[in-house]
Amino acid sequence: MTLQSVKTWVTVPPNGIGGSFWVLVKITTHDGIEGIGECYGIPVSGNIACQMVEDTFERFFAGEDPHHIETLFRRVYSAGFTQRPDISMMAVFSGLEMAVWDILGKLHDQPVYQLIGGRFHDRLRAYTYLYPPGADRHGSERGPLGDVYHDGDAAAERALDYVELGFTALKQDPAGPYSFQGGRELSLHELSRSEYNIRRLREAVGDRADLLVGTHGQMTTGSAIRLARRLEPYDPLWFEEPCPPDQMAAHAEVARATRIPVATGERLTTKMEFHAALEAGVRILQPDIGRSGGIWETKKIAMMCELYNAQIAPHIYCGPVAHAAALHVAFSSPAFLVLETIQTAFHDDILTRPLPFEAGYFLPPTEPGLGIELNESVVESHPYTPGGRLHLEMCQTPLDSANIRTISEIE
Repeated sequence: MTLQSVKTWVTVPPNGIGGSFWVLVKITTHDGIEGIGECYGIPVSGNIACQMVEDTFERFFAGEDPHHIETLFRRVYSAGFTQRPDISMMAVFSGLEMAVWDILGKLHDQPVYQLIGGRFHDRLRAYTYLYPPGADRHGSERGPLGDVYHDGDAAAERALDYVELGFTALKQDPAGPYSFQGGRELSLHELSRSEYNIRRLREAVGDRADLLVGTHGQMTTGSAIRLARRLEPYDPLWFEEPCPPDQMAAHAEVARATRIPVATGERLTTKMEFHAALEAGVRILQPDIGRSGGIWETKKIAMMCELYNAQIAPHIYCGPVAHAAALHVAFSSPAFLVLETIQTAFHDDILTRPLPFEAGYFLPPTEPGLGIELNESVVESHPYTPGGRLHLEMCQTPLDSANIRTISEIE
């Protein structure tokens, strides 16, 4: 069996939950077996990202045996005489590699997790961000709420909806906005707002749910430590990406200064960068499988966690294909902690059947491969306009430590 052809799509989720667009991939073998994958966060226009995927397939995948995962990885990792972590090329590779594993599972008539160590967990604990009622498919009977992202009282009310649905872990990033300038000192206003929000969430959910604090790498080392110390009384499960992702020594300093476990990983790629995070004292790794190097590389990252008494909590801010791939790594990994989820009507609609989920937990797929099938007509009915927004974008306005402006005023 050999890999013969590739097809790509860029589809746009109607409400932007999960990013501005998703790059989806389908590989077909010479005897007609199809596999699907998803590339995460390639920082160019969606149509250009598809060209990158197609070029990489023709150079390194076409005509190859799908079993040769290590060979395919090393070829793409070293492409153009680079031979180092490259966030764009590894995102390209990750989507293609997922599709190859989908093919292998179908070829051997097994779910992918059975091919990478076997099922270790019977179900997977999930967490969600706090989304406004109507943004995801988990509605609310509490009536209109305020800004659940930055209003602690509204966030506390919304948190109760998720707890009642069975979620036992909830995430919020109340600081913001996210500036392109790198680490900055949060204003006293932002520090106080963040502390109030997490306090109100803890008061609302008690010990029924863990609280996860996201920060998206926006703080200087000193600012991160100041915020962490304010949040320690509310016992968060983790303090996520407190400093910019290229500042691993800063993460190390924060990890030494707080009792809250430090997590990071959504903007890292390959085992090399995740090993550096473990060495820095990060104890919860958050690879996004559509960027970290695909299924096999992410499995290696999960195995490294065992050597550091650390855990893996895969990041999901994407479509359901990468989400499905992350399930298989998680089901087969002893070091798994919790998996992010996004559940909107569109996430369900682009699959012929949704991912198996029940009251805050994912159940193991039973079909061969990734266990999912694209609804291609739905994918194609939400096309991307070339030159549109990137998958995610940051505020392009520098901010200072006296910032008290709102996100709308800045943008």
